[in-house]
Amino acid sequence: MMGLPPSAVSHGLDLDDASGAAGCGAGVEWIRRTLTDMGLLDHGGDVVLVGAELLSNAVKHGGGARHLALDRHDRFLRIGVSDHDPHPPRMAEHRPDSIGGHGLFLIDQLALRWGTRPAPGGKTVWADLPLPPP
Repeated sequence: MMGLPPSAVSHGLDLDDASGAAGCGAGVEWIRRTLTDMGLLDHGGDVVLVGAELLSNAVKHGGGARHLALDRHDRFLRIGVSDHDPHPPRMAEHRPDSIGGHGLFLIDQLALRWGTRPAPGGKTVWADLPLPPP
């Protein structure tokens, strides 16, 4: 897990164990607002998609989403979702003809890197997405 440099700008949202479509929708709306505040909404399509996938996975497989974070660095934006399951996600073999099960594959394709780290009462799954050059 890469540590955050002191110059990182962090934003966070406690989700109170958000579950279902309403919880994911609230998280996605917060991502859009935060990207707007950062001046990055025009470049944030992949961030919104990855965030939606991380939130959905936390709800489906992690016992609910607890916290959502966006951390801006010079060259990338880290998005992270904390849930209640301490076990890291496993990326299944990608099957293009399958309905569902594409979330981690998409994250792996869009992110510079992604991973997990332990969090109190569970884990955080994070992904780093590139920022446009200044």
